Amino acid sequence: MREFLPPGWDVQGNHGLALVIAGPSGAGKSSVIAELLRRDPTLSFSVSVTTRPRRPDEVDGKDYTFITDEEFDRRIRAGELLEWTTYGGHRYGTPRDELVPRLGRGEEVVVNVEVRGALALRRARLPGRVVLVFLVPPTREELVRRIRARGTESEEDLARRLRIAEEECRAIPEFDYLVVNDELAAAVGRVEAILTAERLRIRRCSP
Repeated sequence: MREFLPPGWDVQGNHGLALVIAGPSGAGKSSVIAELLRRDPTLSFSVSVTTRPRRPDEVDGKDYTFITDEEFDRRIRAGELLEWTTYGGHRYGTPRDELVPRLGRGEEVVVNVEVRGALALRRARLPGRVVLVFLVPPTREELVRRIRARGTESEEDLARRLRIAEEECRAIPEFDYLVVNDELAAAVGRVEAILTAERLRIRRCSP
């Protein structure tokens, strides 16, 4: 195969890839990403920082790095965050050192961010291709059920998250792909198909 490629091209595709998965709270982003990483050990995960409280099933430094507002402010001032946003009264951000070095080495990294954060990463001129995937539940009723199942949201919080979800869905046209998370295995399979397609892009092989 190599003799058919122009000089300097690599059939393996040695450019970094940031697979950014965003969507409304309750879409199942964490579950889809966890299964995707389990199926494909060549992928790595970019751990975001947040000021929100840790949920009982979350591991600090694995799901998120949980920090204080003061530490978040320090990271903003030091330019350590590629993007950051406020969601539901708490702040979330993508550390520069979690993403830039790995993309520079040609790695494929999965990123879990809020919708505005995903769009900000596209504008950040990262050393690799940024692919935006918008994940949604099949229905509004299913979204409500998933949020209530957490047992951490009041009815007021639920109403606020639904309002935010409706606003976020207006950004769907700015994403590359839309994936419906109606059943976990099927949704992960759809994301895997996206990843396969992106790995086969001609620009991934070009110098």
